[in-house]
Amino acid sequence: MSTQTFLLPDVGEGLTEAEIVAWRVSPGDSVAVNDVLVEIETAKSLVELPSPFAGTVGELLVPEGETVNVGAAIITIASATDATGPATVGQSEHGEPEPAPEAGEGAVLVGYGSGGHVQSRRRKTAAPAAQRVAASVGVIAKPPIRKLARDLGVELAAVSPSGPAGEVTRDDVVRHASQASVFRNIETPEWGDVREERIPVPAPQRPTRPAAPTRPGGAVGTVAPATPAPDAEGREETIAVKGVRKATSSAMVQSAYSAPHVSVWTDVDATRTMELVKRLKASPDFADVKVSPLLIMARAVIWAVRRTPMVNAAWVDAEGGAEIRVRRYVNLGIAAATPRGLLVPNIKDAQDLSMRDLARALEKLTLTAREGRTTPADQQGGTITITNIGVFGMDAGTPIINPGEAGIVAMGTIRQKPWVVDGEVRPRFVTTVSGSFDHRVIDGDGMSRFIADVASILEEPALLLD
Repeated sequence: MSTQTFLLPDVGEGLTEAEIVAWRVSPGDSVAVNDVLVEIETAKSLVELPSPFAGTVGELLVPEGETVNVGAAIITIASATDATGPATVGQSEHGEPEPAPEAGEGAVLVGYGSGGHVQSRRRKTAAPAAQRVAASVGVIAKPPIRKLARDLGVELAAVSPSGPAGEVTRDDVVRHASQASVFRNIETPEWGDVREERIPVPAPQRPTRPAAPTRPGGAVGTVAPATPAPDAEGREETIAVKGVRKATSSAMVQSAYSAPHVSVWTDVDATRTMELVKRLKASPDFADVKVSPLLIMARAVIWAVRRTPMVNAAWVDAEGGAEIRVRRYVNLGIAAATPRGLLVPNIKDAQDLSMRDLARALEKLTLTAREGRTTPADQQGGTITITNIGVFGMDAGTPIINPGEAGIVAMGTIRQKPWVVDGEVRPRFVTTVSGSFDHRVIDGDGMSRFIADVASILEEPALLLD
C-alpha cells in the first residue's frame, strides 16, 4: 500500500495561496476519487477540493485556519490496493462497481491538470441523499463551477454537461437552475405561536438622510403652488393639499427619506394562474365572490413571506437603539385608488384565511375603499403591501414602501406575449412582478428569493397545495 501526498493546486484563479477553512475528512476515513476533502478560501471565493486518489486518509498536514502556498502538501492518502482487491469510486450504468485508478495511472483532480480524467455518468433515477452527494462530487466540473452550483442549489449530478470533455460548464448550471423550481430543497416553515421577534441592531447606527424641509403649504416635501393671479381663461388651477393627499404625501416622503429603497423585478408566465382563475370563477364554491389574479397574487405573497420572514419585518428606532421587528403574521395591505386618494387598508391575519375567505376579504376591502368607508383602524398595523398597477395597464414599477413595513410588491398587467416553451415560441399570458424593499432590514438576496417565490406560484399555482 503506497502513500500519496496531495499538494494544494492552483484552482484556475491565479491563486498563489489559500486558507484551509474546514476539513471534510479525518485520519482513517476511506475516500474515493473526487470525494470532497477540504474547503479552502481564496482571495475570490470558497472552493471545495475533491480527492485525486482513492484510499485511506493518512495525515492532515495543515490545520484549519492556516494559510499555505500553492504546491504545499496538505494531506496524505494511502492507496487502497490490498489483497481484497481494488477500491471502487462509483458504479457503472449497469450497477457494477468501477475500479479506482491505481497510483500513477493518471488519476487526476477533477477540473485540474491533464493526462486523463475520471469518467462520470449521470444517474438515470433518483437516489438517496448520501448517494446523490457521492454522484455530485464525481461529476467533471471545475471548482468555480462547483461553487456556483452550490450557491444556486443545483445538484451537479442532475446537470447535462455540454463541455468538450464531458464537463459541466457555467452555462449548464445556470440553465439548469433557471429550469428548476426556485424553492426546490428549501423547507417552508409553519406559522408559529410567536407573533413577533425583535432583533437588536448593533451600534453604530447607520446614518440617515436629513429630514426633508417643510415647504409652503404645510406638507413635508410637498410644494403647494402659490395662488395664481385671477385667470379669466382658466389656464391654471390651485388644489389645496389636505386630507388623504396630505397624509399620503407626508408618508411617502417620510418613507423615501428614511428607508433606503432598492427594487427588483422579474417576468412571469402566468398562464396557469389565468387558467386557475377561470376554474375558480366557474366553481360553485366561488359563485358569490369576485375572483381575479390578485387573489392568487395575495396567496403567493403570504406563502412567500413564510419562507423569507424578513420581508415582513420593520425597522424600529427604539430608546435602547434601533431594532428589527420580525412579524410572524401577515396583515396584508392592498393599495387602493379611491376618489379620496390612495388608501392602503390591510387584511388582518391573512395567513389564517382559506382561498375563499381571502377572496371575500379582498372584495370587501375593495368595495369599502371605493365607497369611502375605510376606517383608520383598517389602515393601521400592515406588515407588507401589494399594489396592483396592472389595472392601469402598467407592466412594472418601483413602488415606495408603506411606512412601518420593509417590502412592497407590485403586480403588472397580464397580457399575451410570445414566450419560449420547450424550445418553441408560443403565446402565453405574461406579467411582471416587481418589489421594493428596505435595505436596512433585508438584503438583495433575500428579496430576490421572495420575488422568485411569488413568481413561482404565479407560474404554477398548484404548488400552493404542497
